[in-house]
Amino acid sequence: MVLARWESATPPLRADDASTPGIKLESCVGRGTGLDDKGLSHKFKVLQEASEIHSGARGTIEVIAAFGGFEIAMMCGAMIASSRMGRILLIDGFIASTALLLAREMDPKVMDHAVFTHVSGEQGHRPLLEHLQVKPLLDLSLRLGEGTGAALAYPLLVSAVAFLNEMASFESAGVSDRSDA
Repeated sequence: MVLARWESATPPLRADDASTPGIKLESCVGRGTGLDDKGLSHKFKVLQEASEIHSGARGTIEVIAAFGGFEIAMMCGAMIASSRMGRILLIDGFIASTALLLAREMDPKVMDHAVFTHVSGEQGHRPLLEHLQVKPLLDLSLRLGEGTGAALAYPLLVSAVAFLNEMASFESAGVSDRSDA
């Protein structure tokens, strides 16, 4: 399952949210796919006002309702349902990483199925991945959207599985671990 969000948005992270200690709103608000300075300033002001209006939101469901939007809620549900079916989740980008953060609050086992495909060029993505204590497969400063990080990481995962399943061990290949030199 590939989860990506391609529109310019800022995920539902709040400075007072216990699930994201130390990640401030300023570090989460980025240019997305190309906001100019005026657009970035407006985006920050709107999110700051929304954060003040909804400062009483507690619990994951309330945070999603106040800040996340329908697509974030759907991503959380899809992540939880897919992980419960034993599926691997290819987490692609900042928005999908945020959805996983929220899904983790509802079902911590979702992390067992998550593969973070890349760290994006969005300024808040790296601190979020550090908070989640995960390392993405790729660091290419992508901000293209549409699942491009997952599309690039998928062949790497297929190759890794092939190596694990098909590569000969030293023993089966008759390679000695001692040196005759």
